[in-house]
Amino acid sequence: MNQQDDLMREVAELRERLSRLSEASLHITEDLDIDAVLQRVVDGARALTASRYGAITIPGESVRHPSFFVSGLTREEHQGLFDMPEGLEFLKYMSGLEEPLRVSNINSHLSAMNMPEFLPTVPATSVLIAPIRHQGVGVGTIYLAHGLDNREFSQEDEDTLVLFASQAAMAISNAHRHREERLARADLETLIDTSPVGVVVFDALTGAPKSFNQEARRIVDSLRNADQSPEQLLEVLTFRRGDRQEVSLREFPLAELLRIGETLRAEEIFMHVPDGRSITVLLNATPIRSEDGTVESMVVTLQDMADIEELERLRAEFLAMVSHELRTPLTSIKGSVSTIMDAGTDLDPAVARQFVRIINDQADHMNALVADLLDVARIETGTLPVDPEPAEVAVLMDRARSGFASAWGRNNLTIDIEPDLPLVMADRRRIVQVLGNLLSNAARNSPESAVIRVAAARDGVHVAFSVVDEGRGIPAESLPHLFRKFYGTQSEEQGGDTGLGLAICKGIVEAHGGRIWAESDGPGMGARFTFTLPALEDSGSDAAGRFPSASTRHEESAEERLRVLAVDDDPNDLRYVRDTLARSGYAPILTGDPEEALRLVEQDRPELVLLDLMLPGTDGIELMKDILDMADVPVIFLSAYGREELIARAFDMGATDYVVKPFSPTELSARIRAALRRRATTEPMKPYVLGDLTIDYTERSVTIAGNHVYLTPTEYRVLAELSANAGQVVTYERLLVQVWGEKSDGDVRPMRTIVNKLRRKLGEDAEAPTRIFTEARVGYRMPRGE
Repeated sequence: MNQQDDLMREVAELRERLSRLSEASLHITEDLDIDAVLQRVVDGARALTASRYGAITIPGESVRHPSFFVSGLTREEHQGLFDMPEGLEFLKYMSGLEEPLRVSNINSHLSAMNMPEFLPTVPATSVLIAPIRHQGVGVGTIYLAHGLDNREFSQEDEDTLVLFASQAAMAISNAHRHREERLARADLETLIDTSPVGVVVFDALTGAPKSFNQEARRIVDSLRNADQSPEQLLEVLTFRRGDRQEVSLREFPLAELLRIGETLRAEEIFMHVPDGRSITVLLNATPIRSEDGTVESMVVTLQDMADIEELERLRAEFLAMVSHELRTPLTSIKGSVSTIMDAGTDLDPAVARQFVRIINDQADHMNALVADLLDVARIETGTLPVDPEPAEVAVLMDRARSGFASAWGRNNLTIDIEPDLPLVMADRRRIVQVLGNLLSNAARNSPESAVIRVAAARDGVHVAFSVVDEGRGIPAESLPHLFRKFYGTQSEEQGGDTGLGLAICKGIVEAHGGRIWAESDGPGMGARFTFTLPALEDSGSDAAGRFPSASTRHEESAEERLRVLAVDDDPNDLRYVRDTLARSGYAPILTGDPEEALRLVEQDRPELVLLDLMLPGTDGIELMKDILDMADVPVIFLSAYGREELIARAFDMGATDYVVKPFSPTELSARIRAALRRRATTEPMKPYVLGDLTIDYTERSVTIAGNHVYLTPTEYRVLAELSANAGQVVTYERLLVQVWGEKSDGDVRPMRTIVNKLRRKLGEDAEAPTRIFTEARVGYRMPRGE
């Protein structure tokens, strides 16, 4: 009877164990998240064997930071396992086991293996370890342990754990596969969503669009009204194919067209809506069929042809201009040569010399035209050679004057140079070329007796050069377009110039980090052309060193390069900006998502931000305000909108610069350098030290006795402004302008709040300050540093 009872008890225990094993095995397959599966595996293994502690490791991760999940341990005990000097060796050894290991004393076992003693942060002696293998490959290891209660693991515990590990292997493998598929899907969705080509997936049964990427959404938005859904747009859309056949979706529903399942490859399609809006796209269409051949969905890609058509138009204009400009001197040369050859020896020597002079002059003209064309090409590709070095303004002016007098035979120039001007950073030959082009432009548009005035004056951290004429003037609507190459009306307003001279001036000036613009009160009122070059001061030479040339930056590692964040929802523009930044030696950070932009500003702390003015779901200027609230960083707008009111609003709200699309790589790089240079000049390079207080302007950090003091961007700007002007009183008005800018309404209460917070963080007593002193009704000051 006792033997039968024992047998029945064993059967009951086995049934109970199998039931628990089945339940635990089902539990670990209820989730596909890898972290959840691993935690359920270790919890289940511990419950099945009544262990005090449990853990699981997964191979293939970093040796120093493996995937390590525990059960029965506190957070401190868990961390303690990583802090053990022998912990990694122990895990490395145990994870290499191919068979289960069951020992009553783990340290005795390790000693026999000539391994260091295992001293975990929790008491553990009896240990049971089982490898997790799937199709012969190790996918993890389970560790179980009892405490100091003299309990040991049994053979039944080992058998149960081995069976459970085989079930866990499948669950872990499925979770890994699920994660890999999810990551691959996310990568594919990101790739499609950021593609410069529009992608739309249609349901063939209903004709409804199932998904759009960003570019497809932009194309759709350009055709639909604000209150019109994409489905409603499709009802009124008309297509014209390459064979001139038109298809109206009002007459032929899209679902019917899709069910035909026609495959299209690179077909140019013209799409338009009743109100006249239209767009031309290069379209590809591929049907997705079911097993029985029925079309289930249609994948359509659309490439906006606007940029390609614009390039084609510019190419045609360029060829027409080059043909005309080269044909004119060739006609003169051909005519002169023919006359000389036909006349033979009968031609008077004086007349012959005149024809030879014409040939020589026209050859020089052709050479100058070819040089201009090469300069424009280099400016467009960002390869214009510019080698700035310290130069005297007077020397540049004198060389330009001499060249102008020689070329034009006129000497009616007045030159006005402000006294004590600093040196400028300039490529002498190129800047003389700019001045020469502007003087020639003034001469072409002025009466021969009119005086042309040339001046140079200080303009902040720049020196401004200006050329003023009293000629025909420029209409207001033409001013924003003057510096575009081949501008259509330039031949009339600028005296028949090729349209390259001013574009070259713009490229050269911006390659130096300056700006150029034109002013005129209208036709007949003359014109003023002004450009700026960076000034070189003793105090500014170190600042200039903070921003090395692109060639130097290319030699730096990615971590050392200046980080520039670019935010633009147009993938083409974003790629163009990325390539420009990379070629210029910066570390580009890119996003088309305004919300992600704020996270990147906080996470990566870029030195400069490039912002598109129009972003999906938000206004670029509002996004700039959010960015400036988070960080003290210069912001440059990149926008296709060149309206003066928009530009003024951007500057009023705190923008550092505004660049109108399209722009060349040279211009963008120069604008960035100029913005960073202006920022560098606002703070000294040498750290401010007063007792145990140190302000490092380069690192933008504040420490007291070596301990970092956390400051908000506004707090730091106030402290930097006061310390940079140490020994002087900084007035309330100056602080409001320098720190709060146009956002300030003259209310000094926010300033006082910031100063009070600064004093608390610096350990100051407001009644007896030692660092920040109040000058009643005037402002604040800090003592001179040591």
